[in-house]
Amino acid sequence: MGEAARRKRQSAFPIGAVASLEELELDPHPLLSRLREREPVSWLPALGGWLVTRRDLALQAMRDPATFTVDDPRFSTRQVVGPSMLTLDGDEHGRHRDPFARPFRLDAVQERFTALVGEETERLIAAIEPDGRAELRRSLAGPLAATVTAHALGLERTDTSTILAWYDAIVDAVTGVAAGDQVTPAGREAFASLRSCVEPVLDRDPGSSLAAAAAGAAGGLTRAEVVSNVAVLMFGGIETTEGMIANAIFHLLAHPEQRALVDADRGLLQNAVEESLRLEPAAAVIDRYATSGVRLGDARIGERELVAISIAGANRDPDFFPDPERFDVRRENARHQIAFASGPHVCIGMHLARLEAHTVVGRLLDRLPGLRLDPAHPTAPRGLIFRKPSALHVIWAR
Repeated sequence: MGEAARRKRQSAFPIGAVASLEELELDPHPLLSRLREREPVSWLPALGGWLVTRRDLALQAMRDPATFTVDDPRFSTRQVVGPSMLTLDGDEHGRHRDPFARPFRLDAVQERFTALVGEETERLIAAIEPDGRAELRRSLAGPLAATVTAHALGLERTDTSTILAWYDAIVDAVTGVAAGDQVTPAGREAFASLRSCVEPVLDRDPGSSLAAAAAGAAGGLTRAEVVSNVAVLMFGGIETTEGMIANAIFHLLAHPEQRALVDADRGLLQNAVEESLRLEPAAAVIDRYATSGVRLGDARIGERELVAISIAGANRDPDFFPDPERFDVRRENARHQIAFASGPHVCIGMHLARLEAHTVVGRLLDRLPGLRLDPAHPTAPRGLIFRKPSALHVIWAR
């Protein structure tokens, strides 16, 4: 794009022109509200691309992979772990996703994981219960998500702390690439270590894990392709689930009147989790690339230009969610949040993530009387792509 065209585009989208990465990372919601109202598809020089903030336009883009594709070498996750179901469209996307899809359907998740999630949750809560205080991201949400993901992928023999270290490095690398940095050496090393642990799993009986099944004759994927998809499922299964759990706990504890409603009627718990996903999706932004010149809303998007879809912005669209800044566990349409995306790339692990979040939040409220945020450690969700509290310190009565 020439300098004149760049200046013209910035003039046409003045709010986006002055938006910063820091603003998007720390507290993006005031900016997203202004954009959604006045520039629902806006050019942001800070992102080097377009940002979609209105719900109907976000859904349009996510549901049209022929026009807005993930299949681009610039896609941040692809640069870190290679091509996978997350970064392919069309027949190739189906070939990568289908071998993993059946075990993540609702009935299969409930049958295979309900007991494991319940037992691991009880074990982790029992370990912190006598202390009267804890940091829940790394004592509960992260270890649970890592353990469940490890069992699903056949990595249950790998230490949880090792898996969390891989995940930290890979997520950091993906986040850095999205912000314009190179893939970190730590990210490359983590993926290499993951690959060395996954490859022996692929030789086991196909019934032993999702990874072994995908590598079997019925799966039809090469070993390298299985490893790339395992990496995507691993950091997706940990990062977004950990964030989903941490955000749900934070929202309930930060809104005592809403938490009291859930305590009085535990039937509201599932809707409370959906409302938390709406208010602060763990994955705030997803990337697409225009396959040709196209108009979206009032914007003319050029071929191969980045189109970032703000899930966080779409989930607070007042035309669909009245009083969108309010955390309301009784919100009637909370389940229509799009934190798990939409279209062919809808989150494959959403049923498992919901099972984990419902179990953890419910049992925390049952087991730890007087559970509340620790005032000595104030916190709030933050992050450019993945949004959650950096730490979640809580206290309770012993």
